[in-house]
Amino acid sequence: MSLKYYPRIVDDILKLKLEVFGAIHIVGPKWCGKTTTAEHNVKSSLKLQTFTNKEALVQTAKITPQVLLEGPKPRLIDEWQDAPELWDAIRVYCDETNKKGLFILTGSTSKKVTTSHTGTGRISKLKMFPMSLYESKESNGLVSLKDLFDGNCFLDKGVVSNLSMDDLIFAACRGGWPGCLFIKNKMSQLEVAKDYFKQIYEVDMFSIDNVKRNPNTMRTVLQSYARNISTLANKKNLLKDIMSTNNITLPTLDDYIDILERLYIVEDLYGWCPNIRSASAIRSGRKREFVDPSLAVAALGVSPSLLRKDLKTFGFIFENLVIRDLKIYSTKLNGYLSYYHDKYDLECDAVLHLDDGRYALIEAKLGADGVDLGAKNLNKIEELIIKKNQDNKTKIKLRLPDLKIIITGEKYGYKRDDGIYVIPIGCLKD
Repeated sequence: MSLKYYPRIVDDILKLKLEVFGAIHIVGPKWCGKTTTAEHNVKSSLKLQTFTNKEALVQTAKITPQVLLEGPKPRLIDEWQDAPELWDAIRVYCDETNKKGLFILTGSTSKKVTTSHTGTGRISKLKMFPMSLYESKESNGLVSLKDLFDGNCFLDKGVVSNLSMDDLIFAACRGGWPGCLFIKNKMSQLEVAKDYFKQIYEVDMFSIDNVKRNPNTMRTVLQSYARNISTLANKKNLLKDIMSTNNITLPTLDDYIDILERLYIVEDLYGWCPNIRSASAIRSGRKREFVDPSLAVAALGVSPSLLRKDLKTFGFIFENLVIRDLKIYSTKLNGYLSYYHDKYDLECDAVLHLDDGRYALIEAKLGADGVDLGAKNLNKIEELIIKKNQDNKTKIKLRLPDLKIIITGEKYGYKRDDGIYVIPIGCLKD
């Protein structure tokens, strides 16, 4: 290929899955690099969209789909939704050969297709995200989350990020779209997210199903999401915001949000509910997040220069950036994210859970002035867990956090006297 390939964190996960399953179905937002990543892990490919005789291939898939599966393995089947018969043919092929690592499937997220079988046990789903700062080579990767969990990183000598505040703002506005990295003009790179934003309500939402929806309403929903990014705004608050310009009902809002989820545009966080306070005290609504902060920037219609003058707004966008990168890094760690927030306003922006029970409490603070507040929150949550465990009525003891982390937009990282790690996002990796 003529363009340089930037290695992705998902590469190793894909290789592992190819050893276990007959086929891998890569899903995620468009333009995040699904097909390119697949191409670097296959020996042959069938790209339905690029063939001049596409219609003939689609007809062949209806009659003798197995013919299109022939070729060195692993074999990429790109835009398989254009010929959905291939899904069942691949499932049968995997059953009959009983081999692993045969196919990788990629395609449009906006096309809804129906198959006769889910493919469970034969076709494994793998979710991709846009690029993290480490994948785009903007984070120097001096601090590994895995090493922190394993006790192999202490930050005794501190670390320094290469990213200035202007660099960070630009990276959030540009987004983690791989195609941006091959555009020489930096200002032109910002156009990718702007175009993506327009494509959502002008094109993509019509490809999901046959339901007629209003582009202006979808644009307004996206803008409301952006205005409430990294907050616990409930649907009633979103609806009130939207109703100022569009007269819609709550079921209609639910439908539009569902479309955005199916397009992998919004990536909300769910609440963590440890038994340290009464259930009525825990706020368990969704924290509103985009799959990439650049979409929020595009929806708000702001620029790097405007955000440089409004760091309060950028603080919310920065949190979305942190959540995006943590989600990407957590895939390598077999982990997932949640958040903590109670009615007393004690909060933790993210909780990173590993599948072995270990977890980290994480706060996102753009500037150094927020570090002490973030540390106070993290320590308070730990104190509540200790107090709960000391209660004689508590039969099942809660695990204490394995890590307490504050991710910042500053240049310097270190370990505080209270054991909390302060880590620039420009130094973080999986």
